Amino acid sequence: EWGAQRIKGLNILKAIKHAFTSIFKRTTGIKQKGVETSLIERFLYPKHGPGQLWEEVAKQVVELGGEVRMDQDVIQIHRRGGKIVAVTTRDRNTGAEETIEGDVFFSTMPIKELLRAITPKVEDKVLEVSDGLVYRDFITVGLLVDRLIVEDDDARGQALIRDNWIYVQEPDVKVGRLQIFNNWSPYLVADPSKVWLGLEYFCNEGDELWTLSDHAMVALGKDELARIGIIDMADVKDATVIRVPKTYPAYFGTYDRLHEVRDFLASYDNLFLVGRNGMHKYNNQDHSMLTAMTAVDNILAGRTDQSNIWEVNTEQEYHEEKTEATAAAK
Repeated sequence: EWGAQRIKGLNILKAIKHAFTSIFKRTTGIKQKGVETSLIERFLYPKHGPGQLWEEVAKQVVELGGEVRMDQDVIQIHRRGGKIVAVTTRDRNTGAEETIEGDVFFSTMPIKELLRAITPKVEDKVLEVSDGLVYRDFITVGLLVDRLIVEDDDARGQALIRDNWIYVQEPDVKVGRLQIFNNWSPYLVADPSKVWLGLEYFCNEGDELWTLSDHAMVALGKDELARIGIIDMADVKDATVIRVPKTYPAYFGTYDRLHEVRDFLASYDNLFLVGRNGMHKYNNQDHSMLTAMTAVDNILAGRTDQSNIWEVNTEQEYHEEKTEATAAAK
């Protein structure tokens, strides 16, 4: 299901055609509406990374009179008479708790945590499904290095390889993917003579890899990249480790019964599940944002049926393709 969702509209003939046409016609613009999503080569990327987008969103919310509260855990979600009526939060820094009432609620928190927070307690048969949902967790080891051993050949001679990320295929290392942040945006690297690398490790929260110390993770990353010929360990100048729990909603465990949770939550017409974890759906970032936009459209239109939110990125064609087809027909 996840694979079909990611590569729908793509087949081997389209991939071969794209490869051949790319040889003779290099796409320089970002308006690649005629290109399958999986084959897109250029796209807009925020100068200081994707977080910059949400910093701007938060700024606009505040300017319009809203309030953004950081470092808050939702510890209770109160329901009454077929509605969600309030949430209780706890400040991670002070421990202070507050109950906030509202008319409409959006949730991007993991479904298993959402269901466990609802009070009065949710029925056991529904909790059985949400508790059985599985996630893959994620560790990034950032390494600042003087240079890479592997380089690209170009007209000027040897240069930094042009890839944004590289999937690592060697079976004798644990690193799964390598990011080169210089190639996402030059503004992510203060000194352009250095290279910032992100080593991505996929694991399960609490397992042997997840519980390694930061020092041990850095040592592992340096050793693995040196063994597969990407860097010389002597060239590493700095390092950092970031752990992200529940990064990837997985399509096993009780996923085949997710509809039971959806049916239960559908009875609360003022609660909107959006985003990757909120829907336990491994959408791309653009489609994750589109679920929130669709939810807002529903609210403004007075629509209580939320099926169109769940249909985002499940239809056979991408939304932008449908838009083009509609425009052409007009």
